[in-house]
Amino acid sequence: MTGERGVRRPGRVLTALLCALTAAGLYGCSGSGPSEPSPRPTTAPATPATPATGISPFTGLPAKPAPVLAVKIDNVPAARPHTGLGAADLVYVEQVEGGVTRLLAVYSSHLPGLTGPVRSARESDIALLGDFDHPALAYSGAQTALTPLLRAAPLDLLTESSAPQAFRRSAQRPAPHNLYVSPGRALAAAPGAGDARDIGLRFGPAPPGGTPVTTSTVRYPAARYTFTWSPADHAWHVAMDGREARATDTGPLTPETVVVQHVTIRPSRFHDRFGSVSPYSETVGSGTALVLRDGRAHEARWSRPSAGSGTTFTTPAGAPLPFAPGQTWIVLAPRS
Repeated sequence: MTGERGVRRPGRVLTALLCALTAAGLYGCSGSGPSEPSPRPTTAPATPATPATGISPFTGLPAKPAPVLAVKIDNVPAARPHTGLGAADLVYVEQVEGGVTRLLAVYSSHLPGLTGPVRSARESDIALLGDFDHPALAYSGAQTALTPLLRAAPLDLLTESSAPQAFRRSAQRPAPHNLYVSPGRALAAAPGAGDARDIGLRFGPAPPGGTPVTTSTVRYPAARYTFTWSPADHAWHVAMDGREARATDTGPLTPETVVVQHVTIRPSRFHDRFGSVSPYSETVGSGTALVLRDGRAHEARWSRPSAGSGTTFTTPAGAPLPFAPGQTWIVLAPRS
């Protein structure tokens, strides 16, 4: 099943071309198409300018203005393969207790029928989502002490208790790895969710330079991500802990751009029920990053002066560093 905005990347080459013609007023475009992934084009504006009307500020591709839904997603081996990740505009990777990771998937351009498995929120999510102008957040719950902070944040909060019609449990998996959310129903229960807006990302042709790269690996204390360039798909294939990452509905996960954003990961004031302290990823400030696109790695700088200011990525010389249009993964990696 697909949501009201259709499947992400349907018939990628043909549909993207038709959508581009739509933006020019020359052709009609629908969101229907095959569910199997296929190679994508990288048509882009000539310069990394502020996103234009009719272009998603999250992907650089044609999209109608639509509300933003963030979903906190489980990512231990028992939670894989995921569902609905291929439709996300953005996917953030965050470290949690025990050195493992969870994902924060951001949807606006397209909505899958289901996404998950859904897990609990962390303090880092509050600051990270400050860029998004009151998005909805679907999650399974939170530590008791964290709940007041979530309620005070500019978020429309959605849980199995507050929006039961949006969530379902799968009989095919054991709890707690069996909770899924319908993004369309979730947003129907969050009428205050804000539309996608400029969060600082820029899209366009690849910048000059960069280093040819076929694979790049990011390591956490108890997790490992490897991104392998596929010239045929013109995208990066994702592997988690040495195994290909797939979505049950769309196949291999293949973002066009991967950003390894080096951040400070420190202990927070919260802990889980077993007493393990929750890590906090600092996404306000500045630092270094590595931008992977078009089979090359580009050294970058990131800057976010405040929680609501957006995050910009630039070359070491200070010029905007454009991403390839399409899905972007932002890996919040420990500073070395």
